[in-house]
Amino acid sequence: MRKIVAGLFISLDGVVESPEKWHFPYFNDEMAQIIGTQMEAADAMLLGRRTYEEFAAYWPNPEPQAADMAGYMNGTPKHVVTTTLRTAEWENSTIIEGDVPAALKELKERPGKDISITGSPTLVRSLLRGGLLDELRLLIHPIVVGGGAKLFTDGEQVPLRLLGGRTLETGVIYATYGRA
Repeated sequence: MRKIVAGLFISLDGVVESPEKWHFPYFNDEMAQIIGTQMEAADAMLLGRRTYEEFAAYWPNPEPQAADMAGYMNGTPKHVVTTTLRTAEWENSTIIEGDVPAALKELKERPGKDISITGSPTLVRSLLRGGLLDELRLLIHPIVVGGGAKLFTDGEQVPLRLLGGRTLETGVIYATYGRA
């Protein structure tokens, strides 16, 4: 069975919003290898509406320095969890409608590699609470951002267990969690 895995950049104070404003000083070849390995292990993406809209506006015509990733981002099947969008125009995109947990369970049963989530913190929280997220892969940056949307907000507890971790040369901690 396929796994649904979320890979997120996160600050010490839990911020996941706008990593382009604080993440890049910590990006190096070591982190690029981790991200590349995650991309190679996945053949589908799961996105929330806001992340989908941001990606759909950018990836069809990215800046020249991001062109090498555009083929993957545009060509990979994308499944959008939304209650507001009626169409998904970006190449290889479909909207998950109706019973989302049932649709995701069916998607996990299809043959293939991992189903990755990038960004989409609301979706990640929802899947964690619903027991549908198999792994949470965090690149925890040694910075206090001081404001912005956080991965976790007040709500119910979700016990996790550490599946693996390591510290990168930049001080970023790469930690993988599963449900306890």
